[in-house]
Amino acid sequence: MVLFLLVISSVLYTGNLVQAQEKQSHRARDLGIETGVLKPGEFNAITDVAGVRVGHTTLIRGDSVRTGVTIILPHGGNLFREKVPAAIYVGNGFGKLAGSTQVNELGEIESPIALTNTLNVARVADALLDYMLALPGNEQVRSLNVVVGETNDGWLNDIRGRHVGAEHVLAALQKAKGGPVAEGSVGAGTGTRCLGYKGGIGTASRVLPQENGGYTIGVLVQSNFGGILEINGVPVGRELGKFYMSTSLPYADHDGSIMIVIATDAPIGHRNLMRLAKRALLGVGRTGGIMSNGSGDYVIAFSTVRPEPSGEGGVLQRRELRNEAMSPLFLAVIEATEEAIINSLFMAKTTTGRNQHRADALPVRETLEILKKYHAVHRNETLPSWKK
Repeated sequence: MVLFLLVISSVLYTGNLVQAQEKQSHRARDLGIETGVLKPGEFNAITDVAGVRVGHTTLIRGDSVRTGVTIILPHGGNLFREKVPAAIYVGNGFGKLAGSTQVNELGEIESPIALTNTLNVARVADALLDYMLALPGNEQVRSLNVVVGETNDGWLNDIRGRHVGAEHVLAALQKAKGGPVAEGSVGAGTGTRCLGYKGGIGTASRVLPQENGGYTIGVLVQSNFGGILEINGVPVGRELGKFYMSTSLPYADHDGSIMIVIATDAPIGHRNLMRLAKRALLGVGRTGGIMSNGSGDYVIAFSTVRPEPSGEGGVLQRRELRNEAMSPLFLAVIEATEEAIINSLFMAKTTTGRNQHRADALPVRETLEILKKYHAVHRNETLPSWKK
């Protein structure tokens, strides 16, 4: 028990240290980089969807452990008893997403969503099972489908050591909350790389105008994919010279993966959540991602609007948007995904890890100068003086 408490204390300390570092950074919108035309929610985060919570455990040990786990809770209740409509879309299947087939068969999620590294999926899934089975009301449960996604952080992290344990999953669950979300080199994004730079966790949201329902779309990403960076249509990666030639084609870190989690308060079921999930990959493309052969590109989408019993045996009542009302949500998810990825880059820190491998943070000063040259910084008057 003492050892367990010491481990949790160490995890919490590391997480707090990283979060303190993150506060010294600026998200893209804070620097005048406004993506798209729709407005973000209060926190510009997946937690702008009411009830959604996010928790991280960050593991930084010695010179080779750079990893962690991130938990997304669709609501604060017993998810097995109060399942939410959901869908999972596979853009490129070079990855390990536990629980996906049942989600798409039944159209619902019954567990927290966990993100981690490739070789820790089984351990995180086992910890989620322990957590869910121990919840009051689940004493007689004999089948439970947990959802765990991953990207490979083995360049910076001793991934074969499988350092994420049950205590780290529990700590992330206990810390899960609404409001602002820590981004960059935290949780499941601690050891990831993206578009030639240090990647990580990023989030963003969009709120539709009232005439389109006033619904909120929130997105969280674990960015670890390749391509040539673009921001607001500007060829930033090309301008920075951040690519290399491979088989006569220019790529920057061409392999890798991305996990995308979408939350919404719009009343939509599995079929339209699947349509929504597909559009998120357009947001990846807008940042320069290429969905390479070795990239696992997965989108998990859920709605917090649950069907209700009708009073008739086995019949549920569903409020559901018409197909023709979906287009504004499609735009919202594309914009939020694009901005979440950009935030993951702006908030990440230069990281040195396994075998002294190094992932440099995006050079923000140079990036802003490039964006200004292309007239893609929209609110220059808000920039800190050193960045003008």
